[in-house]
This record gives sequence, structure tokens and C-alpha cells, in this order.
Amino acid sequence: MNDRNGPVVGIVPAAGRGVRLGEQLPKAFVELDGRTMLDRSVEAMLDSGVVDRVVVVAPPELASTPPARLVGPSRVGRVVVVAGGAERADSVRAGLAAATGARFVLVHDAARALTPPGLFVRVVAALRDGSDAVIPVLPVADTIKSVDADGTVTGTPDRASLRAVQTPQGFDVDLLARANRDAADATDDAGLVERLGERVSTVAGDPLAFKITTPLDLVLARALLAAVDRSEKEE
Repeated sequence: MNDRNGPVVGIVPAAGRGVRLGEQLPKAFVELDGRTMLDRSVEAMLDSGVVDRVVVVAPPELASTPPARLVGPSRVGRVVVVAGGAERADSVRAGLAAATGARFVLVHDAARALTPPGLFVRVVAALRDGSDAVIPVLPVADTIKSVDADGTVTGTPDRASLRAVQTPQGFDVDLLARANRDAADATDDAGLVERLGERVSTVAGDPLAFKITTPLDLVLARALLAAVDRSEKEE
């Protein structure tokens, strides 16, 4: 497609169990300051002003839940909920099937619940400007080692050329559909696009877009929200 002005649809794979987080609920439905990570992620997408609709890919047992109960009544009409699959790739395919009419899609982890709206704006701007695959990245601060199966160090990559990848990851909808067709599971959608030999561009990420994966991440996210709340009360 040459027209780069079509609709943008967000896809939020939210069917994962999040075992490492140590909570009883599926990870996306864990609350931060009284609101689920899913709700916060969808709000940021829509508040960015560059996402037209959002497809939430939920655990099958929650797929029939009215969107208003999952993401709040103010977003009804712009959010649809569909059932996810056994693996993340299955959920992304389900989201793509529901993203009818999309020109571009943004795949975003619900666990990156503090992602600011401006990051969605940067990714979509790069898509509109001509990129077919865009990911937000941050420089790597730690030294990285490669190790073998026995835990022995085999090398030290130059971290100057390394980047930590975040979401939202943005794609031409047809390109992502092609990359996901018959693909094995993957934690990174851009990796599937790379396998096709297609170019993946980058934009500056944001420290607040960190992934809430462990109990420590959850503590950090709640502390950040509490700090924001204190700051707003002092103003």
C-alpha cells in the first residue's frame, strides 16, 4: 500500500498468565493504584491521539466480557475484545484478524503499563514517514555477556551497538500478517519481520515503558505512581 494515511489499530496481547510476576490473576489484569495494567495501557494508546481503535486479546474465559468492564466505560466503542491463543503468536494473529480496515498496527505489551502516550506518537510518525516496521529502543547500560549451555562466557558484545527493545512495535498490517503466517511463537514481533529480510527502523524509547515482569518491577511501578500522585497533590 502506498497511502500511509490510513487507520492505526492497536493490538494488546493480554492472554498471558505472567507466572514470573507471582500474582494469581493474568498479568494484564493485575492492578496498579486501583486500575489494571491493561486499562492503563489502552488509555495511553487512545490518549496519544494517533490510535483509532484497540483490539484487546484476552484469555478465552474473559473474551466475552464487555469491554467496559475490562478497560472502562469511557473507551467503549473504540475497543473490541477477542480470545487469545495458547502462545503469544496465536494471540497476535487473533488480534490481526480483528483489526479490520487497519493500515498500520501497533502491538503493545499490557505489562508496559506506564508507557507515555508520546511513545505511540513517535512510532506512528515513523510509520507515516515511510517505515514499514518500527520499534522503540533504549541504549543498553549493563555489560552483556554471551554464554554457552554450561554457563561459560563465550564473548562480550560491544554494547555501543546493542539496544533494549520496547513496545509499541508498529507495522504495516500486511507485513506483520505475512511475518506471522505459520510462524512459531516469538516474544518479539519485529524478529519475525527480520526473518523475512525486511528492514526494521528504530525510534527513541522511554524509561517508563519498562516491562512489569517480576515482583520487583511491580514494586517500582507502584512507587512511580505514588510519586506522581504526591507531586500532583503538592501542586
